[in-house]
Amino acid sequence: MAAVEWFPRKRNYELERDTERLPTADTDNHPLKAITVSEVKNVDKKGVSSKKPAKASQGSKSSSLVADPLSMMDPLSAMGPLGEGLDPLSAMAAEASAPAAAVRTYSFAEEGSKPRTVSMDDSFEPWSAKKADILARYTTSEKLSITTSFLSATDKEQVAIKTQTSNTMSDKVRNRLEQLDDFEEGSVQEMLNLSQQEYVSRIEDLNQHLVQAWDQDQRVKALKIAIQCAKLLADVSVIQFYPSKFVLITDILDTFGKLVYERLRDKAQYYPPGSGVPIKLPENFTPQQVPDSAKETCRNWFFKIASIRELIPRFYVEAAIMKCYSFLNPGEYADALQRLSVMIRGVGDPLVALYAKCFLSRVGMAVAPSIRDHLSPMFEDFLATFPQVSGDSVQNTLAIQKLEMPRYLTLFSPGLDWLLQCIANKASDESLTDILHKSRQQCNSALLLNSLISAFKPQYIASRVMEFIEMIKECEETGFPKHVLFRTLGTCLAIADPPEDKKLAVLNEVWKPIMKLKNPVDYIACAEAWMEFIVKHFGKREVNTVLTDVIKHMTPDRAFEEFYPQLQSIVAKILVHIHDFSTLFALEKFLPFIDMFQKESVRVDVCKTIAEAFSRYQVTGTNDPVIINAMMFICKTMHDSVNAMTLEDEKKVISNLISGFVLKISFGREFEQQLSFFVESRAAFTNLDIVLVQLIQSVNNLSIETRKVVGGNHSRKTGNFVRACAAYCFITIPSLQSVFAQLQLYLLSGQVALLNQCYSQ
Repeated sequence: MAAVEWFPRKRNYELERDTERLPTADTDNHPLKAITVSEVKNVDKKGVSSKKPAKASQGSKSSSLVADPLSMMDPLSAMGPLGEGLDPLSAMAAEASAPAAAVRTYSFAEEGSKPRTVSMDDSFEPWSAKKADILARYTTSEKLSITTSFLSATDKEQVAIKTQTSNTMSDKVRNRLEQLDDFEEGSVQEMLNLSQQEYVSRIEDLNQHLVQAWDQDQRVKALKIAIQCAKLLADVSVIQFYPSKFVLITDILDTFGKLVYERLRDKAQYYPPGSGVPIKLPENFTPQQVPDSAKETCRNWFFKIASIRELIPRFYVEAAIMKCYSFLNPGEYADALQRLSVMIRGVGDPLVALYAKCFLSRVGMAVAPSIRDHLSPMFEDFLATFPQVSGDSVQNTLAIQKLEMPRYLTLFSPGLDWLLQCIANKASDESLTDILHKSRQQCNSALLLNSLISAFKPQYIASRVMEFIEMIKECEETGFPKHVLFRTLGTCLAIADPPEDKKLAVLNEVWKPIMKLKNPVDYIACAEAWMEFIVKHFGKREVNTVLTDVIKHMTPDRAFEEFYPQLQSIVAKILVHIHDFSTLFALEKFLPFIDMFQKESVRVDVCKTIAEAFSRYQVTGTNDPVIINAMMFICKTMHDSVNAMTLEDEKKVISNLISGFVLKISFGREFEQQLSFFVESRAAFTNLDIVLVQLIQSVNNLSIETRKVVGGNHSRKTGNFVRACAAYCFITIPSLQSVFAQLQLYLLSGQVALLNQCYSQ
């Protein structure tokens, strides 16, 4: 009988044990023990509360002290990886509508599991790019006020202990509402007579208090700060500052929304299939990956915000956390945006209502850019309510604040521009035409038309430019000046070209009313906007005519001194499109236009701009006397600005620009004229070593070129010429400041002279 050889099976006992082990979680407390939370808040002079460690104990003698309802845990949900428990509102909702909740949970798993990613147009300007302009444009010298309970200067200790002695559902709800609204019971302070800078500082303090409260797990306090900030947006006591206040307050609300979202995402850990270790949700998570406890916490936030009694703070705070719907079901974005857009109809002030629409559209474009159904109804609501600006309420407000209607209407522009930009983004021409038709029928206002031109695609405007010019002529000003419309139209046509056969007609129709403007501020704004269109599509005759008109409007009372930035912009636009400098300097009014820059620093900057353009666009050498004389004047202006206080970097920049000009001048075989130019340049630019070095090098190069022409055999005339070049170098080199540069150039010039047989030199 044959022997059988046995081999043991290889086994990995550690792997088998890990595979068969059930998932476990470490625990420090018994899941059914009673929970007691107490908290003591110390309020310092700055109003920042510090929290003492919470103590948990067992037994019937312990009283239940709820300090932060947003983080309260019930016994059974406390042990989940994300358990935050049910607060009274969510518990009541769960008991009252259990079947509905079951259906809702099913829909979360089925709908909207994929994130929405829709790109914007290249022309879509993000809100972050608009904020700085709004803050700089809408300022005030009036005294401001702020109402809050978190910036008090009291130096005392407050012990915030609230005991729930009743277990009825109505008492729990009442307690929650009291916690959200207890700042109305005497703790609110109104700070009066704040300057704009002080007001901005206070708003920044509120933002810091919000973040600090959140870091200290004081969720109710953070929510209260967000509510109080949102309430400030209902205040129009200093109405000309409202757009800037909107920017400042919504930044805080954005911070609050981000904190809530990140907290939910950090807590919403889930178990991947086949793993017993919870991990953080990925960036593009789906509702199926979110655990039920995190969904419940997310619902709790919306329930808490729904209990805010006032319309404006309830709207703004819910809109701020709109992104949190991604934990439940992204499919609810459309319903929520539609519901909030209808909620805005309850806001009475037209300016406040418009900026609420602006905020909702901004949030909607951030979280669900593909959902647009709420945008057009909001715009139609604006059209329906815009006549309120002529009503008694608004007129009384303007009379009290001594604000004129044109200034008041400009306050609408940022919010309306943003709303229309969201509507027009990737919209078809048919949709834009429909919006335009509704606007002309319901609200033929200059304010609205200006925002339409700003928001619509430039190509759409350019293709219908004559129609828009007619609309500008026909629209009702209602206090909004038409010159702003012409400026906006000019900015649009600088981006997109109108039909070729319409360009001259457009210029004639537009420039006639612009020429009649008497106010230099209005005139220069329009001239600056239209200059690019003119230099881009017309010749030197039209450009010269416009420059003549600008000089005519800017010269009286030396008005040009107030508009140097706009005049510099005009020069820059001319240089962008006119690269033929013989044409540029042939313009009769170009140099007189440059003469309007009387302030030396500004004049030097303009000369630098021209010299840079000359170095960049003048590719070939030139000997045009018009160009040489004009550029000599410009370079001499830069050179004469250099003094003992000028920084070395500034000297280097000016020297390089002048050297670039010197290198561009070439007389070909007219060597004597070339040397005469170098002599003239040496006399003009004596204070800049870099330029003098360049001139010496150029003269030496001129000697070498002369030698090449004669083949090394100089005639009497060429011999005298190269000796003159050597004499030029011999005279110029000692004027240099650098001894080392002198030594190098002496050696080089001597070699050139020797090569040209100038032994005496």
